[in-house]
Amino acid sequence: MKKGYLSQYFEGVAFKMLSGVEVNSLISNQHEFNGVGELKKILGEPKGKRKYQAKFLYLTDDIDNSIFNDGFLTWYDAREKARLERGINRSEYRLYFSENAVLNLAKPSDILVIAKRNDNTLLAIICKAETTISKQILLLFNFSDLLHPKFSVRDELETEQDQIKFASRFILESIGISVEVSEDIYLEKMLKIFSGKFPTTREFSAFARSTVSDINVQDGQDEIFMAWMEREEILFRTLEKHIISNRLSEGFNDDVDGFISFSLSVQNRRKSRVGFALENHLEMIFKECGIRYSRTPVTENNSKPDFIFPGINEYQDQKFDFSRLTMLGVKSSCKDRWRQVLAEADRIKNKHLFTLETAISKNQTDEMQSKNLQLVLPKILHKTYSEDQQKWLIDIKTFTDLVLKRQMNN
Repeated sequence: MKKGYLSQYFEGVAFKMLSGVEVNSLISNQHEFNGVGELKKILGEPKGKRKYQAKFLYLTDDIDNSIFNDGFLTWYDAREKARLERGINRSEYRLYFSENAVLNLAKPSDILVIAKRNDNTLLAIICKAETTISKQILLLFNFSDLLHPKFSVRDELETEQDQIKFASRFILESIGISVEVSEDIYLEKMLKIFSGKFPTTREFSAFARSTVSDINVQDGQDEIFMAWMEREEILFRTLEKHIISNRLSEGFNDDVDGFISFSLSVQNRRKSRVGFALENHLEMIFKECGIRYSRTPVTENNSKPDFIFPGINEYQDQKFDFSRLTMLGVKSSCKDRWRQVLAEADRIKNKHLFTLETAISKNQTDEMQSKNLQLVLPKILHKTYSEDQQKWLIDIKTFTDLVLKRQMNN
């Protein structure tokens, strides 16, 4: 196990694309996966039946339609008895599961992932075919060969591609893996500056930027943005771990509602903070580049686009050339939420959306293009997309150059 790599959380992982025959067997009384011989690399060759506690996940791009189930997977050699009793020199391993709602949803061409956790439990994931989440799962575990009829297995997870970085942390947490990151050398300073509490998002983003001194905007806008975001994420988790640990040590005295409320506040803070952090760091880049803007101004129907360039006054001036206006929506993840941006800033036909979402499906990006929505991502995340998609994507530097050019013409 190597800290900072997938091996910190998994002993091995296997995947395959489900066929029509397999899907039919999954929902019948058979309840066994086909072509599992390769799983011996991560599950071994035990004597007798080995029963694993397992978590089953059915994932789609619509989180409301994703399903999670707890259950068991049993790994055994169906020929063990015959081999022992009659000397038949043959093994036939099988992976059996009890009926559950996740596997009942499986369809042909869906992606099946079986991952062995370091706590000796299994994770069974089915991803709906041709979705962003299926591409992200394959990206996370560095799989590419979808045509192999049997399981493809990786039992060594400490290569350069297995390093857990900013993007992979988001994917891991989407499947329920809490990634441990911290920077304790800053904890004492944060506790002193913020009086042991969570500061405002603007204050925290500014503090995070102040700790990154070895790179600046002139070195590269995409590079500095990712450095700021990476540092803020680590610092936030460090402070959060300390504050939550202290609260948990106090106990809840059987106050179930109080515990649930506290848990929800932790989750909501994590979700909202990332979005604000993106806006905060982008805003600083715009300032450093001398770009004029309005942040979250009110436009038609009380909508609030994240940024309008060169500003809300120009936007509201009907005499101002609309071709020189630019809007930027900001979302840490897109899924189906990107369509919300289309209803913002009616005067601007061609809209821009900044995101950290990796490996968005081609179906989604094709639809974005058809709706005149341009996706903007930090340059380092472009490689998670296909070559064809990368030709269309733009990075932060390209976007700021566009806005500056329009600003100079005003």
